[in-house]
Amino acid sequence: MLNNQLTYISLFSSAGVGCYGFKQAGFECIATNELLPKRLNIQKLNNKCRYETGYIAGDIQQAETKQAIYAEIEKWHKLGNDKVDVVIATPPCQGMSVANHKKNDDDLNRNSLIVQSVEMIKQIQPRFFIFENVPLFWKTGCVNQQGDIMSIGAMISAELGVNYTIYHQVINFKNYGAYSSRTRTVVIGVEKKLAQTISPLELYPDYQEETVLQNVIGSLKSLEWGEYDEQDFYHSFRIYPEHMRAWIHDLKQGQSAFEQTDPLKIPHQIKDGKRVVNASKNGDKYTRQKWQAVAPCIHTRNDQLASQNTVHPTDDRVFSIRELMKLMSIPDDFQWLSQSLVELNALDADEKRKVSKKEEMNIRQSIGEAVPTIIFKQIAEKIDFFFKQKGLPEKEITQLINELNLSDTVHLIQFIENYRHEIHWTSLSSIIELANAKRHNHSAFFTNSFIIDEIVRHLPKFNKDEITIVEPSVGSGNFLPLLFKYYADIPKVNLIVVDIDSNMIEILKVMYAQPYLPKNISITFICQNFMQVQLSQPIDLIVGNPPFTKLGKKEISEYIDNNYNKKATNLAEFFLEKAVHMADYVSFVMPKNLLNTPEYVLTREFLYPFSILNILDIGEKGFKGVLVETINILISKIDKAHKVWVQSLTESIILLQEKEYIFDKSLPYWVIYRNNFFDNVAKKLTFGIFNVFRDRQITNSNSSFERKNADDIRIIKSRNINKLGTELINIEQYDAFISLNDAQSMAVYQYLQRDDVYMTPNMTYNPRLMKKQRGYIVNGSVALLIPKEKVELSPQQMLYISSDEFRQFYRIARNYQTRSLNIDSTSVYWFGLYNGD
Repeated sequence: MLNNQLTYISLFSSAGVGCYGFKQAGFECIATNELLPKRLNIQKLNNKCRYETGYIAGDIQQAETKQAIYAEIEKWHKLGNDKVDVVIATPPCQGMSVANHKKNDDDLNRNSLIVQSVEMIKQIQPRFFIFENVPLFWKTGCVNQQGDIMSIGAMISAELGVNYTIYHQVINFKNYGAYSSRTRTVVIGVEKKLAQTISPLELYPDYQEETVLQNVIGSLKSLEWGEYDEQDFYHSFRIYPEHMRAWIHDLKQGQSAFEQTDPLKIPHQIKDGKRVVNASKNGDKYTRQKWQAVAPCIHTRNDQLASQNTVHPTDDRVFSIRELMKLMSIPDDFQWLSQSLVELNALDADEKRKVSKKEEMNIRQSIGEAVPTIIFKQIAEKIDFFFKQKGLPEKEITQLINELNLSDTVHLIQFIENYRHEIHWTSLSSIIELANAKRHNHSAFFTNSFIIDEIVRHLPKFNKDEITIVEPSVGSGNFLPLLFKYYADIPKVNLIVVDIDSNMIEILKVMYAQPYLPKNISITFICQNFMQVQLSQPIDLIVGNPPFTKLGKKEISEYIDNNYNKKATNLAEFFLEKAVHMADYVSFVMPKNLLNTPEYVLTREFLYPFSILNILDIGEKGFKGVLVETINILISKIDKAHKVWVQSLTESIILLQEKEYIFDKSLPYWVIYRNNFFDNVAKKLTFGIFNVFRDRQITNSNSSFERKNADDIRIIKSRNINKLGTELINIEQYDAFISLNDAQSMAVYQYLQRDDVYMTPNMTYNPRLMKKQRGYIVNGSVALLIPKEKVELSPQQMLYISSDEFRQFYRIARNYQTRSLNIDSTSVYWFGLYNGD
């Protein structure tokens, strides 16, 4: 930043109405780009840029326009600005269906401005970016730089998703601070290193109650025909042919002129002496608006009675410029013309009409195509507030905990009360969790805010006035702020938060006391083990990150009677089943093992009848410093969905999969990344031909790197099998031996003299298959594959297992796992008999 000044660039800025909100929030405009000079001149009147060269007229498809923008960035960089904070882009979007689309030369240019905007963001690399466009923007088609046809959303995700966390939402601005209805897609991207602390969802404007038209403009003067308010030049309207006045004069609020009973008052034309009624394609033409309704969407032709919803609730006219400004939250001091308001008011009637004739259409069209100022102002203020708050690194958090004795609950509560407005909530949650960890002397595995953002964005939306949500293991409350934001449009949200730790509950009662909550949120705190919680009311959603704890026999016996999976040992599995019984929707972070290990066979069977709406593969990104793979699974009991949204955060894969395809009961478990390549390889193999044995008894303590006695037995380990599985290799200080006496007591000893089984390294994506010979045994790093029927693999069949094709297939078959790669009774299925091409 330059002198702690946040900066932005605005592309397709028109008259600068929307991005004026960033100026109001104290941001410096490095460059603003607009094709039409007359619109750019309005921005100059409002002193948007510090330097004249920052006003850049031209097409961003042209190299010289881009270079002019880049030159301004470089100028500010030399002045000390380290990086552009925000790029705003509101490019025109031509609707184009991705389906049924035939590419031709004209189509290659369609929506190219959006593609160019993305390329500029890649070049500029701002901390944040914002797109605003029509409701179908995200799904509209475009042609990317490589000439491929895809949706705009897919293109943005593919090009920018590597470096940014991106969230898109369709919102009606009337519920977010603007005073007229305007439904738009807003896309916000946050640089990933910042997304660890702040979610793009947090930056959206706040949900607010709608304001009716009378409360916004009802105090303005009623205008007679052609009148200018003496106190306000802009409170005036464009005169239309006077014979049209009769068409609207007698209209009641909400009534259209096409509903008139008198034929002469229905909009018409006289052609060849005959009256011809005007076409009424839109029901909102010539319609008088209602004082007690929200103002309509403001369009570019807001000067015409024949346009959409333009007629004043009581006067025989369209809305004045001042009224439009108020409806679009444009500040009164926004300058449209070089003359001041005082100078304009001083003109006589003829002079005012001359000015209006020359300038009014440009002003009205600029308003009609703008983003309401308040929308971008709120986003700007949230970005500014984020930078003013402290986002503390873990080292600093640990230091604070030690210095201020925050492991003491009383001290921690006092700290929260003192600093809740100065430290970002993610850092406060970290302090709470780490302080609690110190008190209880165990690791703190709180959910990363970046992961929570990914989870929350897929939660269901409810068309209800009241919902109830349960967080069954709330911990430090990481999910809560984003739940507040995501469900801000629900009039009443009942949150029930549960945790077994009484200290945590007491701390959260302070952090989320009612005065600090949104008006639509109420929280009930329960200090109890979720497995003992009994709730009588209907639950819409249960969301959270249950504890991954292996239970003892006593605890299992307490829960197992109500569990479908009678072999369950992990507390998270018991949480999951209970939550599914209780709620319409469940969104849980779970061990990735849920997808495929024998432990969860019955859990997968239990879940199968329900709709699995989403599987988010978090991999090892879920918990810092914890080597465990996780997924988030979203389950619905009320939807009848046949497709599953599958997303990998580690492999950058997004797929919409048929449920029956990836949960195919002929496969040993769920293969969520299954595709055509997988199916084509599978046709070459006969599966399920092996059982598996893997030793768990041989350890470093009962083995040695040297053969001490003549009858010591060699131990084969994974690295002893060469890369193709064609020979065993000796490795100094790796090769191992075990005494005959020790080996005889082990289960693996039964395979010492067997040569009818096969060996493959365990825990690897470089599988290879080798026939075992007599005279040695294997440790746990090697799996023994035992043919179910008498079968001998040819050298070609064994060699295929080490081929690039099979290894790529095997990665898909193992769901791109990193930690859960043991070859067990289910995963051994994939070592098939190669049938050739």
